[in-house]
Amino acid sequence: MYAIVDIAGQQFKVEKDQKLYVHRLEVEEGKKVSFDKVLLIDTGSKVSVGDPVVKGATIDAKIISHMKADKVLVFKKKRRKGYQKLNGHRQYMTQIQIEGILEKGAASKQTAAKKEEAPVAKAAAKKAPAKTTAAKKPAVKASAEKKEAVAKKPAAKKPAAKKPAAKKAAPKKESGDKAE
Repeated sequence: MYAIVDIAGQQFKVEKDQKLYVHRLEVEEGKKVSFDKVLLIDTGSKVSVGDPVVKGATIDAKIISHMKADKVLVFKKKRRKGYQKLNGHRQYMTQIQIEGILEKGAASKQTAAKKEEAPVAKAAAKKAPAKTTAAKKPAVKASAEKKEAVAKKPAAKKPAAKKPAAKKAAPKKESGDKAE
């Protein structure tokens, strides 16, 4: 039996008693955690595929330790330019051990709670559209009135453009005057 589960933004294929490393989880070492974003469960005889998740399915796990992954070196170089850059990075990780894959076990309590909330939600949903349609009509009228008011305003008059002053021509000197 195996399952495909989304843990901290990554998808993993998990089996019972399997140890794996995931991105850092904010849970203390030794504590138990459960993941409900189960995308697929294969029991050997039956495959359940989620839409997008399998309803009621959970994966139970135990936090073993927190650590850093191996260092990843990032080296950048531009040849013939004298540019080199070396960066290192160590990702924070959490080691977990899968303790169990529950297909529908945890769903019974959750679905009972959802069924109790469902009539209240349906009643509220029926009342809500009547209020929203009544509230939308005045808003539409108000926006139409604003558009009409903007259309009725006369265009603002622009000040008259100033005419450039005519330049007076300087008296020309005759070339003969210099000789005298």
